[in-house]
Amino acid sequence: MDLLDGRLKFRHLVLLAAIAEHGTMVRAAESLHLTQPAATRTLRELEKLADVALFHREPRGMRPTVYGDALVGHARAVIAEVRRAGDHLTGLRDGQAGTVTVGTLLAGANLLLPRAVARLKAERPHLTVVVREGTFDVLHPALLAGDLDVIVGRVGPTPEPGRLRQRALYREPIRLAVRTGHPLLRGPAGTLADTVGHPWILPLEQTALRQELAAVFETQGLELPPNRVECTSILTMRTLLVSTDMVAALPELVLRDDDRLVALPVELPSVGRTVGTTEAAARIRTPGLVALLTALDVEAGALRLALAGR
Repeated sequence: MDLLDGRLKFRHLVLLAAIAEHGTMVRAAESLHLTQPAATRTLRELEKLADVALFHREPRGMRPTVYGDALVGHARAVIAEVRRAGDHLTGLRDGQAGTVTVGTLLAGANLLLPRAVARLKAERPHLTVVVREGTFDVLHPALLAGDLDVIVGRVGPTPEPGRLRQRALYREPIRLAVRTGHPLLRGPAGTLADTVGHPWILPLEQTALRQELAAVFETQGLELPPNRVECTSILTMRTLLVSTDMVAALPELVLRDDDRLVALPVELPSVGRTVGTTEAAARIRTPGLVALLTALDVEAGALRLALAGR
């Protein structure tokens, strides 16, 4: 099947993505300001071109077939690239405008990204920065689909090295954090086993930090704390830590700037994280993304110096 013979139009892809998003032809047509007959005709053209049915017609709507599901993914990527091309041209024309969309993991959300965004906005006040927080299993598909320009956070082995480009910016230790005045701070230096009797905040199962912590517990012959909350939100974790006797694993730089949290004297030598950026390997960087990456480099350099002077 040759989709480059001139018959496939951009309107076909836009309608395909709209039907998949809205679930019915009526709502898809409304979202695109089309009449329903025009939308139906466009879908019929696309299905004739593909020579397969792209949607199951059901009483309550339309559901992509296996062929439709595959083509929807490509359509969304093409639409995102065209949108990005527009941002690229806007950035080149205006110099300071445009939009950059960032996915952030726990490892990038605490200090690096906010400082980089503040620096960027001081230099380019009319550049819009959109930040979306999530775990890598959610952000990774969004990056490849073109919904994100870059992911800032922990970097390491990637499931698709040929499609992703990573840059390491610094490595940061992970420490066990509690509130000031926590019972574990009284008396002699404790051990990891001493913390199990207290409630814990653990990262979600699909995170690398959770896997590393689980390995430390296993190495020391310990079960993961049964009384636990699973969370990756720094704001939620901090609120729980300062108001309860919970224990959590946090980046060292988070603890340095918080006078209500303290690091326990429990070493976790095998637990740390390398912070950096992840991009789609084949994608052209927009001026806004280049500016953000430059700001990240500058702020990462300052954080490296801070960590070196521990």
